[in-house]
Amino acid sequence: MSSSSADNWIPHLPSDDDAAVIIRRLIASESDHIPSPDYLSLCRDRTIDVTARQDSINWIFKVHAHYGFAPLTAFLSVNYLDRFLSTQSLPQKHGRWPFQLLSVACLCLAAKMEEPNIPFIVDLQILEPKFVFEPKTVQRMELWVMSILNWRLRSVTPFDFLPHFISKLPSSSPRDLFEASSDLVLKTIRVIDFLGFSPSTIAAAAVLCAAGERIDFAAAEGDQAAALFHDIVNKESVRSCHQLMEEYLIDTCHKFRRPDPPPQSTPASPVGVLDAAACGSCDTLSENPGSTVQAEPPAKRLRASSPDNDVRPP
Repeated sequence: MSSSSADNWIPHLPSDDDAAVIIRRLIASESDHIPSPDYLSLCRDRTIDVTARQDSINWIFKVHAHYGFAPLTAFLSVNYLDRFLSTQSLPQKHGRWPFQLLSVACLCLAAKMEEPNIPFIVDLQILEPKFVFEPKTVQRMELWVMSILNWRLRSVTPFDFLPHFISKLPSSSPRDLFEASSDLVLKTIRVIDFLGFSPSTIAAAAVLCAAGERIDFAAAEGDQAAALFHDIVNKESVRSCHQLMEEYLIDTCHKFRRPDPPPQSTPASPVGVLDAAACGSCDTLSENPGSTVQAEPPAKRLRASSPDNDVRPP
């Protein structure tokens, strides 16, 4: 993320009293904007096609980097996808093109919510997608996604909490801390174990991880912890999420790697290991998630066979 992008992402902070009210309201409503409670277990037992999900995330991040979209656009795209999959099943008899259609629809919706300049639907389907869909097909899928999400597209995400949490730390460079925290939040998308944490928890843990040695997490107890986060943020959940970030993100992504890391502990789940490996390679994320990358040479695209007749709202 460039410095100018970081500047645009740090809003004017309200007074402490107003901020406390806003944070409390966000935390109270964040459960309405995350996948169903059993979604993580569905991913772990492979009821959800986690390989197809990972392919979708890889493609979304490529397009996100190509167009220089805001970090929130990528996060919302996957948020919509996960919330949809947590309550709906896609037909599997035709292969993975329904998953690709869902990915395109979710990215289109997120871009419409966050981007000032939105590419045409056909122009979003770049960087070697396995299928290319007509705009009317994508638009019908968008309607289905919105109905399943109860039209709640203005999701509560970790990005809503970052400025407040960062303002509570004695940082000499809040812009750099915001940039590093944002990168960590984006990287949590690749590891399914983070689906078990709320947006506020992920935000608090990301700020602590990005701060590194500048904050003594073990000392953040009682009144100090409440001042750093918020009195209704679950401190034990933050501690667990922070530990996962240390294991999966800090030690596997060289951008955040620290010298002489401690030995790796036993991973939380086999699926988490696979997703962490994908994160560690960082092959589909540029070092600057908001930067523009060169488009790959045009490849032969496949048109899905009769998608209008197979994936449609019930």
